[in-house]
Amino acid sequence: MRLKRASMAEVFYRAKHRIENKQLRRRAFSEGLTLPVPCIPRDDWAGLLMPDIQVGVDSIEPEELLKGKIYTLNTGEDSIGQFETRWRNIFSGDIKYNGALADIRAIWEPARLQHLAKLIIAGQISQPKDVSRIEKAIRDGILDWLEKNPFLLGPHYISPMECGLRLPVFVYALITRNHWSDEDRDMLLDAVYKHGWWVAGRLSLYASLGNHTICESIGLIFAGAVYRKTAEGKKWLEKGISLLQQELSHQVMEDGGPNEQSFNYHRFVLDLYRLAAGFLEKNGLYDCTLWKPRLTKGENFLKTFMDASGNVPSIGDSDDGYALAPCVYPKRGDDDFMETRPCVTFPESGYTVIQSAKRLLFTFDHGSLGMAPLYNHGHADALSISLSVAGEQVLVDSGTYRYNGEPEWRRYFKGTRAHNTVNIDGADQAVQETGFIWSHPYKAELLSIIEKNGSIILEAGHDGYARLKHPVYHKRTVILLDASCFVIRDLFSGKGNHNFELNFHLHPDASVQSEDAWLSIRKNNAKVNTDGLVKSNIL
Repeated sequence: MRLKRASMAEVFYRAKHRIENKQLRRRAFSEGLTLPVPCIPRDDWAGLLMPDIQVGVDSIEPEELLKGKIYTLNTGEDSIGQFETRWRNIFSGDIKYNGALADIRAIWEPARLQHLAKLIIAGQISQPKDVSRIEKAIRDGILDWLEKNPFLLGPHYISPMECGLRLPVFVYALITRNHWSDEDRDMLLDAVYKHGWWVAGRLSLYASLGNHTICESIGLIFAGAVYRKTAEGKKWLEKGISLLQQELSHQVMEDGGPNEQSFNYHRFVLDLYRLAAGFLEKNGLYDCTLWKPRLTKGENFLKTFMDASGNVPSIGDSDDGYALAPCVYPKRGDDDFMETRPCVTFPESGYTVIQSAKRLLFTFDHGSLGMAPLYNHGHADALSISLSVAGEQVLVDSGTYRYNGEPEWRRYFKGTRAHNTVNIDGADQAVQETGFIWSHPYKAELLSIIEKNGSIILEAGHDGYARLKHPVYHKRTVILLDASCFVIRDLFSGKGNHNFELNFHLHPDASVQSEDAWLSIRKNNAKVNTDGLVKSNIL
Protein backbone atom coordinates (compact mmCIF):
# COMPACT_ATOMS: atom_id res chain seq x y z
CA MET A 1 0.00 0.00 0.00
CA ARG A 2 2.87 2.38 0.71
CA LEU A 3 4.59 1.50 -2.54
CA LYS A 4 1.45 2.36 -4.50
CA ARG A 5 1.75 5.90 -3.20
CA ALA A 6 5.54 6.17 -3.35
CA SER A 7 7.57 8.22 -5.80
CA MET A 8 10.63 6.69 -7.45
CA ALA A 9 12.81 8.73 -5.09
CA GLU A 10 11.05 7.21 -2.09
CA VAL A 11 11.44 3.69 -3.50
CA PHE A 12 15.20 4.21 -3.76
CA TYR A 13 15.28 5.78 -0.29
CA ARG A 14 13.54 2.76 1.26
CA ALA A 15 15.62 0.27 -0.73
CA LYS A 16 18.79 1.95 0.49
CA HIS A 17 17.64 1.52 4.09
CA ARG A 18 16.87 -2.17 3.53
CA ILE A 19 20.35 -2.79 2.17
CA GLU A 20 21.97 -0.85 5.01
CA ASN A 21 19.95 -2.80 7.59
CA LYS A 22 21.18 -6.10 6.15
CA GLN A 23 24.75 -4.86 6.33
CA LEU A 24 24.31 -3.69 9.92
CA ARG A 25 22.72 -7.00 10.85
CA ARG A 26 25.72 -8.92 9.50
CA ARG A 27 28.07 -6.67 11.44
CA ALA A 28 26.03 -7.12 14.61
CA PHE A 29 26.58 -10.88 14.53
CA SER A 30 30.12 -10.97 13.18
CA GLU A 31 32.62 -8.28 14.14
CA GLY A 32 30.09 -6.38 16.25
CA LEU A 33 28.47 -3.01 15.77
CA THR A 34 31.05 -0.31 16.27
CA LEU A 35 30.69 3.32 15.34
CA PRO A 36 33.63 5.70 15.73
CA VAL A 37 32.50 8.48 18.04
CA PRO A 38 34.51 11.72 17.90
CA CYS A 39 36.06 12.98 21.08
CA ILE A 40 34.91 16.55 21.77
CA PRO A 41 36.08 19.01 24.44
CA ARG A 42 33.87 19.74 27.43
CA ASP A 43 33.35 23.33 26.29
CA ASP A 44 31.41 22.09 23.24
CA TRP A 45 28.50 20.92 25.39
CA ALA A 46 28.95 22.15 28.96
CA GLY A 47 27.78 25.66 28.13
CA LEU A 48 24.51 24.58 26.48
CA LEU A 49 21.35 25.82 28.20
CA MET A 50 17.99 24.14 28.66
CA PRO A 51 14.94 25.86 27.17
CA ASP A 52 12.38 27.41 29.49
CA ILE A 53 10.03 24.77 30.89
CA GLN A 54 6.55 25.14 32.34
CA VAL A 55 4.98 22.82 34.89
CA GLY A 56 1.26 22.09 34.75
CA VAL A 57 -1.23 22.06 37.58
CA ASP A 58 -0.27 18.55 38.74
CA SER A 59 2.73 18.09 40.97
CA ILE A 60 6.14 17.03 39.70
CA GLU A 61 5.76 13.90 41.91
CA PRO A 62 9.52 13.43 42.59
CA GLU A 63 8.91 11.02 45.46
CA GLU A 64 6.96 8.60 43.29
CA LEU A 65 9.57 8.85 40.54
CA LEU A 66 12.39 8.31 43.01
CA LYS A 67 10.63 5.14 44.15
CA GLY A 68 10.69 3.78 40.61
CA LYS A 69 7.52 5.04 38.93
CA ILE A 70 7.69 5.02 35.13
CA TYR A 71 5.14 5.90 32.45
CA THR A 72 3.62 2.79 30.88
CA LEU A 73 0.38 3.82 29.09
CA ASN A 74 -1.60 1.64 31.54
CA THR A 75 0.35 -1.45 30.50
CA GLY A 76 1.79 -3.76 33.13
CA GLU A 77 5.49 -3.28 33.79
CA ASP A 78 5.92 -7.06 33.87
CA SER A 79 4.59 -7.39 30.31
CA ILE A 80 6.91 -4.66 29.10
CA GLY A 81 9.88 -6.21 30.90
CA GLN A 82 9.18 -9.67 29.47
CA PHE A 83 9.05 -8.32 25.93
CA GLU A 84 12.28 -6.35 26.39
CA THR A 85 14.05 -9.39 27.86
CA ARG A 86 12.90 -11.66 25.03
CA TRP A 87 14.22 -9.36 22.29
CA ARG A 88 17.06 -7.59 24.10
CA ASN A 89 19.96 -9.06 22.12
CA ILE A 90 18.20 -9.26 18.76
CA PHE A 91 19.01 -6.82 15.97
CA SER A 92 16.21 -4.25 16.02
CA GLY A 93 15.26 -4.87 12.37
CA ASP A 94 14.57 -8.55 13.12
CA ILE A 95 12.16 -8.01 16.00
CA LYS A 96 8.60 -9.22 15.49
CA TYR A 97 6.12 -6.98 17.23
CA ASN A 98 2.70 -7.83 15.86
CA GLY A 99 -0.17 -7.00 18.14
CA ALA A 100 -0.53 -10.57 19.38
CA LEU A 101 2.76 -10.21 21.23
CA ALA A 102 2.52 -6.66 22.53
CA ASP A 103 1.38 -3.13 21.86
CA ILE A 104 4.74 -1.84 20.66
CA ARG A 105 3.73 1.74 21.47
CA ALA A 106 3.37 0.68 25.13
CA ILE A 107 6.74 -1.06 25.02
CA TRP A 108 8.37 2.13 23.77
CA GLU A 109 6.78 4.50 26.28
CA PRO A 110 9.11 3.89 29.29
CA ALA A 111 12.13 3.99 26.95
CA ARG A 112 11.34 7.61 26.13
CA LEU A 113 12.78 8.14 29.64
CA GLN A 114 10.29 10.89 30.34
CA HIS A 115 10.14 9.85 33.99
CA LEU A 116 13.80 10.91 34.10
CA ALA A 117 13.05 14.12 32.21
CA LYS A 118 10.58 14.95 34.95
CA LEU A 119 13.20 14.23 37.60
CA ILE A 120 15.68 16.51 35.82
CA ILE A 121 13.13 19.34 35.93
CA ALA A 122 12.39 18.53 39.58
CA GLY A 123 16.13 18.74 40.28
CA GLN A 124 16.13 22.30 38.99
CA ILE A 125 13.40 23.44 41.39
CA SER A 126 13.89 21.02 44.30
CA GLN A 127 15.18 21.85 47.76
CA PRO A 128 18.93 21.15 48.21
CA LYS A 129 18.30 18.13 50.47
CA ASP A 130 16.62 16.32 47.56
CA VAL A 131 19.22 17.04 44.91
CA SER A 132 21.62 14.20 45.72
CA ARG A 133 18.83 11.60 45.58
CA ILE A 134 17.59 13.01 42.30
CA GLU A 135 21.12 13.09 40.86
CA LYS A 136 21.61 9.42 41.73
CA ALA A 137 18.23 8.38 40.33
CA ILE A 138 18.89 10.14 37.02
CA ARG A 139 22.40 8.73 36.70
CA ASP A 140 21.36 5.19 37.61
CA GLY A 141 18.29 5.34 35.38
CA ILE A 142 20.14 6.47 32.26
CA LEU A 143 23.18 4.24 32.69
CA ASP A 144 21.01 1.23 33.47
CA TRP A 145 18.99 1.86 30.31
CA LEU A 146 22.14 2.19 28.18
CA GLU A 147 23.58 -1.00 29.62
CA LYS A 148 20.41 -2.97 28.94
CA ASN A 149 19.93 -1.56 25.44
CA PRO A 150 23.16 -1.81 23.42
CA PHE A 151 23.16 0.22 20.23
CA LEU A 152 20.74 -1.15 17.57
CA LEU A 153 19.86 -4.22 19.64
CA GLY A 154 16.43 -4.67 21.17
CA PRO A 155 13.06 -3.03 20.49
CA HIS A 156 14.00 0.55 21.27
CA TYR A 157 15.94 1.20 18.06
CA ILE A 158 13.15 0.07 15.72
CA SER A 159 11.72 3.57 15.42
CA PRO A 160 14.00 6.58 14.82
CA MET A 161 11.15 8.70 16.22
CA GLU A 162 11.68 7.07 19.62
CA CYS A 163 15.42 7.71 19.42
CA GLY A 164 14.71 11.34 18.58
CA LEU A 165 12.52 11.73 21.67
CA ARG A 166 15.22 10.23 23.93
CA LEU A 167 17.89 12.66 22.80
CA PRO A 168 16.62 15.75 24.69
CA VAL A 169 16.64 13.68 27.91
CA PHE A 170 20.24 12.60 27.29
CA VAL A 171 21.31 16.18 26.55
CA TYR A 172 19.45 17.58 29.58
CA ALA A 173 21.20 15.06 31.80
CA LEU A 174 24.55 15.87 30.20
CA ILE A 175 24.37 19.62 30.71
CA THR A 176 22.61 19.81 34.08
CA ARG A 177 24.20 17.04 36.14
CA ASN A 178 27.37 18.02 37.99
CA HIS A 179 28.55 14.87 39.72
CA TRP A 180 29.01 12.34 36.94
CA SER A 181 32.36 10.62 36.47
CA ASP A 182 34.25 11.09 33.21
CA GLU A 183 33.44 7.50 32.31
CA ASP A 184 29.72 8.06 32.84
CA ARG A 185 29.78 11.22 30.72
CA ASP A 186 31.63 9.41 27.95
CA MET A 187 28.90 6.76 27.90
CA LEU A 188 26.26 9.46 27.63
CA LEU A 189 28.14 11.34 24.88
CA ASP A 190 28.53 8.04 23.06
CA ALA A 191 24.75 7.47 23.24
CA VAL A 192 24.01 11.01 22.02
CA TYR A 193 26.24 10.55 18.97
CA LYS A 194 24.95 7.08 18.07
CA HIS A 195 21.32 8.11 18.45
CA GLY A 196 21.97 11.16 16.26
CA TRP A 197 23.69 9.05 13.63
CA TRP A 198 20.84 6.51 13.56
CA VAL A 199 18.13 9.16 13.33
CA ALA A 200 19.96 11.07 10.57
CA GLY A 201 20.07 7.96 8.39
CA ARG A 202 16.44 6.89 8.97
CA LEU A 203 14.38 10.05 8.65
CA SER A 204 10.63 9.79 7.97
CA LEU A 205 10.42 11.50 4.59
CA TYR A 206 8.27 11.42 1.45
CA ALA A 207 4.93 9.70 2.18
CA SER A 208 5.98 9.21 5.80
CA LEU A 209 6.24 12.92 6.59
CA GLY A 210 4.30 13.65 9.76
CA ASN A 211 4.79 14.02 13.48
CA HIS A 212 7.49 11.32 13.34
CA THR A 213 9.56 13.69 11.20
CA ILE A 214 9.22 16.41 13.84
CA CYS A 215 10.39 14.06 16.61
CA GLU A 216 13.38 13.02 14.54
CA SER A 217 14.23 16.65 13.75
CA ILE A 218 14.22 17.40 17.49
CA GLY A 219 16.70 14.58 18.01
CA LEU A 220 18.97 15.94 15.26
CA ILE A 221 18.90 19.41 16.79
CA PHE A 222 19.84 18.25 20.29
CA ALA A 223 22.51 15.79 19.13
CA GLY A 224 23.75 18.29 16.54
CA ALA A 225 24.08 21.01 19.17
CA VAL A 226 26.35 18.80 21.28
CA TYR A 227 28.49 17.77 18.28
CA ARG A 228 28.06 21.00 16.28
CA LYS A 229 31.80 21.49 15.86
CA THR A 230 32.16 18.16 14.09
CA ALA A 231 31.23 17.65 10.44
CA GLU A 232 28.45 15.17 11.26
CA GLY A 233 27.01 17.21 14.11
CA LYS A 234 26.87 20.35 11.99
CA LYS A 235 24.92 18.43 9.31
CA TRP A 236 22.48 17.08 11.91
CA LEU A 237 21.83 20.52 13.34
CA GLU A 238 21.29 22.07 9.92
CA LYS A 239 19.08 19.18 8.76
CA GLY A 240 16.93 19.31 11.88
CA ILE A 241 16.36 23.05 11.52
CA SER A 242 15.70 22.74 7.78
CA LEU A 243 13.09 20.01 8.28
CA LEU A 244 11.29 21.94 10.99
CA GLN A 245 11.25 25.02 8.77
CA GLN A 246 9.87 22.98 5.88
CA GLU A 247 7.25 21.11 7.88
CA LEU A 248 5.86 24.02 9.87
CA SER A 249 3.64 25.23 7.02
CA HIS A 250 2.90 21.64 5.98
CA GLN A 251 1.79 20.28 9.34
CA VAL A 252 0.32 23.45 10.87
CA MET A 253 -2.15 24.83 8.36
CA GLU A 254 -2.68 28.51 7.58
CA ASP A 255 -5.64 28.72 9.98
CA GLY A 256 -3.61 27.03 12.74
CA GLY A 257 -5.24 23.62 12.43
CA PRO A 258 -3.55 20.20 12.06
CA ASN A 259 -2.95 18.75 8.60
CA GLU A 260 -2.95 15.30 10.23
CA GLN A 261 -6.51 15.96 11.51
CA SER A 262 -5.47 14.85 15.01
CA PHE A 263 -5.83 17.23 17.94
CA ASN A 264 -3.56 15.20 20.24
CA TYR A 265 -0.76 15.09 17.70
CA HIS A 266 -1.31 18.81 17.05
CA ARG A 267 -0.58 19.52 20.73
CA PHE A 268 2.41 17.17 20.52
CA VAL A 269 3.84 18.84 17.39
CA LEU A 270 3.35 22.37 18.70
CA ASP A 271 5.19 21.48 21.92
CA LEU A 272 8.04 19.90 19.97
CA TYR A 273 8.40 23.10 17.92
CA ARG A 274 8.41 25.20 21.11
CA LEU A 275 11.01 22.85 22.59
CA ALA A 276 13.25 23.24 19.56
CA ALA A 277 12.77 27.01 19.33
CA GLY A 278 13.51 27.52 23.02
CA PHE A 279 16.68 25.42 22.86
CA LEU A 280 17.97 26.94 19.62
CA GLU A 281 17.37 30.54 20.64
CA LYS A 282 18.65 30.20 24.18
CA ASN A 283 21.92 28.84 22.82
CA GLY A 284 22.20 31.30 19.94
CA LEU A 285 22.03 28.52 17.36
CA TYR A 286 19.14 29.82 15.23
CA ASP A 287 16.63 32.66 15.22
CA CYS A 288 13.15 31.10 15.25
CA THR A 289 11.23 34.38 15.03
CA LEU A 290 9.62 33.45 11.72
CA TRP A 291 8.18 30.25 13.25
CA LYS A 292 6.25 31.99 15.99
CA PRO A 293 3.26 33.46 14.11
CA ARG A 294 2.33 30.01 12.79
CA LEU A 295 2.84 28.44 16.23
CA THR A 296 0.62 31.11 17.76
CA LYS A 297 -2.09 30.28 15.24
CA GLY A 298 -1.79 26.63 16.29
CA GLU A 299 -2.16 27.51 19.97
CA ASN A 300 -5.18 29.71 19.25
CA PHE A 301 -6.75 26.92 17.21
CA LEU A 302 -6.62 24.51 20.16
CA LYS A 303 -7.80 27.16 22.62
CA THR A 304 -10.89 27.76 20.48
CA PHE A 305 -11.92 24.12 21.03
CA MET A 306 -11.31 24.24 24.79
CA ASP A 307 -14.39 24.23 26.99
CA ALA A 308 -14.74 25.80 30.44
CA SER A 309 -12.99 22.81 32.07
CA GLY A 310 -10.09 22.74 29.62
CA ASN A 311 -11.41 19.75 27.65
CA VAL A 312 -10.62 19.47 23.93
CA PRO A 313 -12.42 16.91 21.70
CA SER A 314 -10.48 13.69 21.00
CA ILE A 315 -10.55 14.21 17.24
CA GLY A 316 -8.29 11.91 15.19
CA ASP A 317 -5.66 9.52 16.51
CA SER A 318 -4.04 9.89 19.91
CA ASP A 319 -1.19 7.88 21.40
CA ASP A 320 -1.14 9.91 24.66
CA GLY A 321 2.42 11.04 23.99
CA TYR A 322 4.18 14.12 25.35
CA ALA A 323 7.05 16.19 24.02
CA LEU A 324 8.75 16.18 27.44
CA ALA A 325 6.64 14.45 30.08
CA PRO A 326 3.14 14.55 31.57
CA CYS A 327 2.43 18.01 33.04
CA VAL A 328 5.83 19.28 31.89
CA TYR A 329 6.10 21.17 28.64
CA PRO A 330 8.19 23.85 26.92
CA LYS A 331 7.09 27.45 27.36
CA ARG A 332 4.20 27.95 24.96
CA GLY A 333 4.38 31.72 24.66
CA ASP A 334 2.50 34.52 26.37
CA ASP A 335 0.25 35.41 23.44
CA ASP A 336 -3.18 36.44 24.63
CA PHE A 337 -6.11 34.62 23.12
CA MET A 338 -8.93 37.08 22.48
CA GLU A 339 -11.32 35.03 20.32
CA THR A 340 -14.83 35.83 21.58
CA ARG A 341 -16.98 35.43 18.46
CA PRO A 342 -19.92 33.02 18.85
CA CYS A 343 -19.03 31.25 15.59
CA VAL A 344 -15.46 30.62 14.44
CA THR A 345 -14.62 28.75 11.23
CA PHE A 346 -11.23 27.32 10.29
CA PRO A 347 -11.50 27.05 6.50
CA GLU A 348 -8.23 25.25 5.72
CA SER A 349 -8.41 22.56 8.40
CA GLY A 350 -12.21 22.31 8.12
CA TYR A 351 -13.85 22.96 11.49
CA THR A 352 -16.42 25.34 12.91
CA VAL A 353 -16.86 26.07 16.62
CA ILE A 354 -19.98 27.64 18.11
CA GLN A 355 -19.74 28.88 21.68
CA SER A 356 -21.72 31.00 24.12
CA ALA A 357 -19.85 32.47 27.08
CA LYS A 358 -18.01 29.14 27.46
CA ARG A 359 -21.15 27.49 28.82
CA LEU A 360 -21.87 25.80 25.52
CA LEU A 361 -19.25 24.65 23.03
CA PHE A 362 -20.36 22.90 19.84
CA THR A 363 -17.92 21.67 17.16
CA PHE A 364 -18.67 20.72 13.56
CA ASP A 365 -16.13 18.78 11.48
CA HIS A 366 -16.18 19.49 7.75
CA GLY A 367 -12.49 18.81 7.14
CA SER A 368 -10.49 16.31 5.14
CA LEU A 369 -9.58 12.75 6.10
CA GLY A 370 -6.02 13.69 7.05
CA MET A 371 -2.52 14.20 5.70
CA ALA A 372 -2.10 12.77 2.20
CA PRO A 373 -1.06 10.38 0.80
CA LEU A 374 -1.55 7.82 3.60
CA TYR A 375 -3.92 9.74 5.93
CA ASN A 376 -2.31 7.83 8.83
CA HIS A 377 -3.88 9.50 11.84
CA GLY A 378 -7.19 10.69 10.42
CA HIS A 379 -10.57 9.18 11.24
CA ALA A 380 -13.58 8.83 8.93
CA ASP A 381 -15.52 11.50 10.83
CA ALA A 382 -16.87 13.87 8.17
CA LEU A 383 -19.74 16.07 9.47
CA SER A 384 -19.31 14.77 13.02
CA ILE A 385 -20.22 17.01 15.93
CA SER A 386 -19.35 17.31 19.62
CA LEU A 387 -21.03 19.21 22.45
CA SER A 388 -19.82 20.43 25.81
CA VAL A 389 -22.11 22.23 28.29
CA ALA A 390 -20.82 24.18 31.30
CA GLY A 391 -17.46 22.42 31.00
CA GLU A 392 -19.04 18.96 30.87
CA GLN A 393 -18.48 16.86 27.76
CA VAL A 394 -21.83 15.47 26.63
CA LEU A 395 -21.60 14.40 22.95
CA VAL A 396 -18.07 13.16 22.44
CA ASP A 397 -15.64 11.88 19.85
CA SER A 398 -14.94 8.25 20.78
CA GLY A 399 -11.16 8.69 20.57
CA THR A 400 -8.60 6.05 19.62
CA TYR A 401 -8.50 3.25 22.22
CA ARG A 402 -5.21 1.67 21.03
CA TYR A 403 -3.12 1.16 17.89
CA ASN A 404 -1.87 -2.43 18.15
CA GLY A 405 -3.16 -5.82 19.21
CA GLU A 406 -6.89 -5.16 18.78
CA PRO A 407 -7.43 -4.79 15.01
CA GLU A 408 -11.22 -4.97 15.19
CA TRP A 409 -11.33 -2.16 17.76
CA ARG A 410 -8.72 -0.17 15.86
CA ARG A 411 -10.98 -0.34 12.81
CA TYR A 412 -14.03 0.61 14.85
CA PHE A 413 -12.57 3.69 16.53
CA LYS A 414 -11.15 4.99 13.24
CA GLY A 415 -14.40 4.28 11.45
CA THR A 416 -17.53 6.32 10.84
CA ARG A 417 -19.71 4.47 13.36
CA ALA A 418 -17.53 5.72 16.22
CA HIS A 419 -18.38 9.34 15.42
CA ASN A 420 -21.43 11.58 15.70
CA THR A 421 -22.37 11.43 12.04
CA VAL A 422 -24.18 9.11 9.60
CA ASN A 423 -22.92 5.73 8.40
CA ILE A 424 -24.41 4.45 5.12
CA ASP A 425 -24.77 0.75 4.26
CA GLY A 426 -22.40 -0.22 7.09
CA ALA A 427 -19.44 1.28 5.23
CA ASP A 428 -16.95 3.87 6.42
CA GLN A 429 -16.71 7.19 4.59
CA ALA A 430 -13.28 6.03 3.31
CA VAL A 431 -11.63 2.59 3.04
CA GLN A 432 -9.35 1.32 5.80
CA GLU A 433 -6.52 -0.59 4.14
CA THR A 434 -4.44 -1.05 7.32
CA GLY A 435 -4.42 0.38 10.81
CA PHE A 436 -2.64 3.45 9.43
CA ILE A 437 -3.46 3.64 5.72
CA TRP A 438 -6.69 4.84 4.10
CA SER A 439 -7.74 4.76 0.46
CA HIS A 440 -10.64 6.45 -1.35
CA PRO A 441 -10.42 9.63 0.74
CA TYR A 442 -13.53 11.79 0.75
CA LYS A 443 -13.87 15.46 -0.01
CA ALA A 444 -15.71 17.44 2.66
CA GLU A 445 -16.59 21.10 2.38
CA LEU A 446 -18.41 23.88 4.16
CA LEU A 447 -21.11 24.88 1.70
CA SER A 448 -22.49 27.94 3.45
CA ILE A 449 -22.54 29.82 6.72
CA ILE A 450 -25.17 32.40 7.67
CA GLU A 451 -25.20 34.49 10.86
CA LYS A 452 -28.30 36.65 11.35
CA ASN A 453 -30.19 38.02 14.34
CA GLY A 454 -28.45 35.69 16.77
CA SER A 455 -29.07 32.59 14.66
CA ILE A 456 -26.35 30.61 12.91
CA ILE A 457 -26.89 28.23 9.98
CA LEU A 458 -24.08 25.95 8.81
CA GLU A 459 -24.32 23.66 5.81
CA ALA A 460 -21.61 21.16 4.85
CA GLY A 461 -21.36 17.99 2.79
CA HIS A 462 -19.07 15.12 1.84
CA ASP A 463 -18.76 12.63 -1.04
CA GLY A 464 -17.38 9.66 0.91
CA TYR A 465 -20.20 7.44 -0.30
CA ALA A 466 -19.83 8.34 -3.96
CA ARG A 467 -17.90 5.07 -4.32
CA LEU A 468 -20.99 2.96 -3.57
CA LYS A 469 -22.70 1.08 -6.40
CA HIS A 470 -25.49 3.62 -6.04
CA PRO A 471 -23.66 6.80 -4.93
CA VAL A 472 -24.99 8.94 -2.10
CA TYR A 473 -24.04 12.51 -1.15
CA HIS A 474 -24.48 13.45 2.53
CA LYS A 475 -25.28 17.04 3.46
CA ARG A 476 -25.75 18.18 7.07
CA THR A 477 -27.27 21.46 8.19
CA VAL A 478 -26.69 22.73 11.73
CA ILE A 479 -28.98 25.53 12.92
CA LEU A 480 -28.41 27.42 16.16
CA LEU A 481 -31.77 29.09 16.84
CA ASP A 482 -30.65 30.88 19.98
CA ALA A 483 -27.90 30.52 22.57
CA SER A 484 -29.00 27.02 23.55
CA CYS A 485 -31.19 25.41 20.87
CA PHE A 486 -29.80 23.38 17.96
CA VAL A 487 -31.50 21.70 15.02
CA ILE A 488 -29.49 19.17 13.01
CA ARG A 489 -30.84 18.14 9.61
CA ASP A 490 -29.30 15.41 7.43
CA LEU A 491 -30.05 15.32 3.70
CA PHE A 492 -29.08 12.39 1.45
CA SER A 493 -29.23 12.61 -2.34
CA GLY A 494 -28.68 9.75 -4.76
CA LYS A 495 -30.36 6.59 -6.03
CA GLY A 496 -31.15 3.10 -4.82
CA ASN A 497 -32.06 1.61 -1.44
CA HIS A 498 -29.68 2.28 1.45
CA ASN A 499 -29.39 1.76 5.19
CA PHE A 500 -28.70 4.94 7.18
CA GLU A 501 -27.32 4.71 10.70
CA LEU A 502 -27.16 7.90 12.79
CA ASN A 503 -24.98 7.76 15.90
CA PHE A 504 -24.65 10.10 18.86
CA HIS A 505 -21.97 9.05 21.34
CA LEU A 506 -22.40 10.18 24.94
CA HIS A 507 -19.67 10.66 27.51
CA PRO A 508 -19.45 7.47 29.61
CA ASP A 509 -20.53 9.40 32.73
CA ALA A 510 -23.64 10.82 31.06
CA SER A 511 -27.07 9.31 31.69
CA VAL A 512 -30.28 9.41 29.64
CA GLN A 513 -33.74 9.74 31.13
CA SER A 514 -37.20 10.11 29.64
CA GLU A 515 -39.02 13.29 30.66
CA ASP A 516 -42.48 13.67 29.11
CA ALA A 517 -41.91 14.03 25.34
CA TRP A 518 -38.19 14.70 25.83
CA LEU A 519 -35.08 12.65 26.36
CA SER A 520 -32.85 14.29 28.94
CA ILE A 521 -29.07 13.77 28.85
CA ARG A 522 -27.40 14.63 32.16
CA LYS A 523 -23.79 14.81 33.24
CA ASN A 524 -23.18 16.37 36.63
CA ASN A 525 -24.61 19.89 36.38
CA ALA A 526 -25.04 19.77 32.61
CA LYS A 527 -28.38 18.92 31.03
CA VAL A 528 -29.35 18.56 27.36
CA ASN A 529 -32.90 17.90 26.19
CA THR A 530 -33.76 16.29 22.86
CA ASP A 531 -37.17 15.56 21.37
CA GLY A 532 -36.12 11.96 20.88
CA LEU A 533 -37.05 11.99 17.19
CA VAL A 534 -34.67 11.43 14.29
CA LYS A 535 -35.83 13.15 11.12
CA SER A 536 -33.92 12.83 7.86
CA ASN A 537 -34.66 13.87 4.31
CA ILE A 538 -33.88 11.40 1.56
CA LEU A 539 -34.05 12.34 -2.13
